Amino acid sequence: MKMKTILATGVAAAMLTAPALADIKIAHVYGKTGALEAYAAQSHNGLMLGLEYATGGTMEVNGEKLVVIEKDTQLKPDIGKALLAEAYGDDEADIAVGPVSSGVALAMLPVAQEYEKILIVEPAVADSITGENWNRFIFRTGRNSSQDAISNAVALGGEGVTIATLAQDYAFGRDGVAAFREALNASGAKIAHEEYVPTDTTDFTAAAERIFNAMKGIEGKKKLFIIWAGGGNPMGKINAMDPSRFGVEIATGGNILAALKAYKELPGMEGATYYYYEIPKNPVNDWLVKEHMDRFSSPPDFFTAGGMAAGIAVVEAIKKAGSTDTEALISAMEGMEWETPKGTMRFRKEDHQALQAMYHFRTEVQDGKDYGVPVLVREIGIDEMDIPIRN
Repeated sequence: MKMKTILATGVAAAMLTAPALADIKIAHVYGKTGALEAYAAQSHNGLMLGLEYATGGTMEVNGEKLVVIEKDTQLKPDIGKALLAEAYGDDEADIAVGPVSSGVALAMLPVAQEYEKILIVEPAVADSITGENWNRFIFRTGRNSSQDAISNAVALGGEGVTIATLAQDYAFGRDGVAAFREALNASGAKIAHEEYVPTDTTDFTAAAERIFNAMKGIEGKKKLFIIWAGGGNPMGKINAMDPSRFGVEIATGGNILAALKAYKELPGMEGATYYYYEIPKNPVNDWLVKEHMDRFSSPPDFFTAGGMAAGIAVVEAIKKAGSTDTEALISAMEGMEWETPKGTMRFRKEDHQALQAMYHFRTEVQDGKDYGVPVLVREIGIDEMDIPIRN
């Protein structure tokens, strides 16, 4: 046998025996279709931008290529549960991100435990996800209901303030009100009435009348705090009923740009928000705003920032762990801090909830914008919010 042939045979044998680098598979299991598809599109764009940013544009970690697998839950818990099992099992995903809906997320949590693989929840909000239904394979980059509630209690509460709430009758709304009620206790404010309506409600007349009746005869400052996701525009419709007749001011948290159009009717309205692209001042957000404007001719939105935070967390966790082994990832992620469009986030060791800043805002009407702009009053830092551990 000639030497060239021997060398060629040796190289071929080495190639057969050398372990090939495998792709890192990330499953994005989220509601691409359905009532929250606008949220879903933002979340996915943000996730991809986050992976790109954190890898310096290579879409590789430790020499391994990142592959994103998309699954559409259609906002149905049973479908979300089945698709996550499919992602972990048939697709051999190393880690999953999603979903949009809290109800779908709660159905998916046991699947992560069954397959012993990480699920990063983004952007589902219900406290119970990192509370009573939590397991050690769940991490959440999105804010939870308590973070929404406590930041809004800081912005809206105070001695002599009476508040009524309106929320959707499912996990997001009920968890949000429960956390808000608890957070208000320290502020001196009190809740006079809680109103829950179906998620697809479009006529708020009866609900508003019950709220107004409950607030009659109460002295001092009175506010109606609305917790809402999706369509229906309860704020605009109730505002058209002139709640000021009863001395009631409308208040709410932040939302996506499309929903902020209703805020234009309420200049001076205050609340607390998770994100608005002009508020955070840091290099990650600067990059996000520039790239999003260049690629989509629009600024990044509420859930774009969240998706990006999740994408960066995935990359940073794998880098820190040195692999996609679940136990190594858990060890790396507990207590992990990383930079996001909102600044520094930190996974709390006890329940894997991402602690993060929130923003007290006041609505302004500005030239050239067809929505009410949430202008920063002040940043509410991580250390100012005592987020309960509920698991």
